[in-house]
Amino acid sequence: MTTQPPGRRPRLGRAVTLGLVLATAVLSAGPAAGAATPPSGGAGAPDLGPNVTVFDPGMPVGQIQATLDAAHAARVDDEMGTARHAYLFKPGTYGTAEQPLQIKVGYYTEIAGLGASPTDVVINGKVEVYNRCLADGGTGNCLALVNFWRTLSNLSINVNAAGQDGCRASANFWAVSQAVSMRRLDISGGNLSLMDYCTAGPQYASGGFIADSRLPSVTNGSQQQWLTRNSEVAGWSNGVWNQVFAGVVGAPDEAAFPNPPYTTLDTTPVSREKPYLYADARGGLNVRVPAAQKGTRGITWAGGMTPGRTLPIGDFFVARPSDPVQVINSQLARGKHLLLTPGVYDIARSIEIRRPNTVVLGLGHATLTAVHGSTPLDVADVPGVVIAGVTIDAGLRKSPVLLRVGKKHGERRSSADNPTTLSDVYFRVGGPHVGKTDVALEVNSDHVLIDHAWVWRADHGVEGFTDTQRWNTNTGRNGAVINGDHVTATGLFVEHFQQYNTVWNGDDGTTILYQNELPYDPPAQADWMNGDVEGWAGYKVGDRVKTHRLYGGGVYVFNQNNPEIHTENGFEVPQTPGVRLHHIMTVNLSAGIIDHVVNGVGDAADMTKVGAPVYVTDHPAP
Repeated sequence: MTTQPPGRRPRLGRAVTLGLVLATAVLSAGPAAGAATPPSGGAGAPDLGPNVTVFDPGMPVGQIQATLDAAHAARVDDEMGTARHAYLFKPGTYGTAEQPLQIKVGYYTEIAGLGASPTDVVINGKVEVYNRCLADGGTGNCLALVNFWRTLSNLSINVNAAGQDGCRASANFWAVSQAVSMRRLDISGGNLSLMDYCTAGPQYASGGFIADSRLPSVTNGSQQQWLTRNSEVAGWSNGVWNQVFAGVVGAPDEAAFPNPPYTTLDTTPVSREKPYLYADARGGLNVRVPAAQKGTRGITWAGGMTPGRTLPIGDFFVARPSDPVQVINSQLARGKHLLLTPGVYDIARSIEIRRPNTVVLGLGHATLTAVHGSTPLDVADVPGVVIAGVTIDAGLRKSPVLLRVGKKHGERRSSADNPTTLSDVYFRVGGPHVGKTDVALEVNSDHVLIDHAWVWRADHGVEGFTDTQRWNTNTGRNGAVINGDHVTATGLFVEHFQQYNTVWNGDDGTTILYQNELPYDPPAQADWMNGDVEGWAGYKVGDRVKTHRLYGGGVYVFNQNNPEIHTENGFEVPQTPGVRLHHIMTVNLSAGIIDHVVNGVGDAADMTKVGAPVYVTDHPAP
């Protein structure tokens, strides 16, 4: 269970060449499949569309189980598909001791309770993700390295494994990688395992993110990196490369770093929980928008409703993929918030967020795809905007940027007490189709909070490219460019971009867990040069920055297209006392070389150290 994986290699070409089964059928939302229904008492409640299913505790457990089993069968291998779905549970109890509700969650699936508190919806059973076995007829090469894009939130799980075999009965399994979040959970009655150790090997996993949750003993297992924020844990088993805790009651101590590789902050400097849907006592549907907090520890819901404001669903324009952007922008200009129902939206001109405190909430991994080189989401430099649960894809024509917050040289009207917040916002350049952008995420405003983002230039997909073709076709210069001051990122995952993956130019920035893989596909060293310097660092702090903090950062290399390629530094920062990196590492995943960890400090992550991280505890050294 605690074996250190040698790297991410099984996730790339092997996953592609084995031929992923891409199910494209859209799960029926007809009555036999558990039709979407408004909350009880919901005369006049909005129609959330065919890709939202709402369960009632009065429904037979067998009917709910059959609906969710069919959903999983349709989505379990649908990595690059277009179906999106949210399954929402009205307040109540689901499953019994004799007939537990045991849910398996596939791609582009959201499972969420509709209670004001996570304790209002109780699942007697399990909510799980298992390894995918990509060889030998589904029995070999079993791993979680491509278990992306799913969401679990706002409910309680009373773990009940009745009917499962001995290994499966040992825990609630959540074997996932990037772009998967667990939020507002109360799990009891059994252990939580972030590794699926019940299949054949290699069982690797590369997540992940938990926030605002009360958890039992947690088995980290093979998870290479993980961020747990503002939660309670009864115990934590181990670390692999980079396990980070911020504001977590029961978190392990970091004193023995890097063995184990724990980074622990007693409090989270800035946080805001993700907005969530809930049904009030009369059955009306609302969105709770949590308030931003500073210096916090533990869960937000222990003493009652999470602090914040409540917006009735009538304050939202409930959008479907068929709605023109002009209509969406007109509704936003009139003061409406935006609820994106599940689906893929073709965006040929920007969705424009201009009013302070606007909320954009996506359900079921709602996806905005750039068309004609557009910037799908453009946020003005105003305070309090919240963007949550949205995936943004680059399109066939190159975009300048996929999500922009504030103008580069515009007036900055931000608020330290009410930061614009991005929660569970994910980006893709390539993968399901050709994608091109200059920058994925650009933050120009001050006082912005990024709370869990995966910014991914795809290393595999359905396009059928060789690595060299991918390098020349799915183009992306930078993943994240942070120009604003006082920006905080809690859980920033950026991968495979063609120059600096992250460029942080703003002052007084903070990152708590950073994960990066350098691109796999540069054809030659000449294609991977920063002037006279070999390669581009995975994390770059601008030369003029005076103050910056990074807690728990990793840069990985797997240059499978040319294993002789060098990258001089994993991290590149100005040499000034105010720029401090705490617990950083590089690791070789069996191809390519990172010569130093940071600014010429640290040994080479080369072929003599495959899977063995090179750590720097603090830079500059105390």
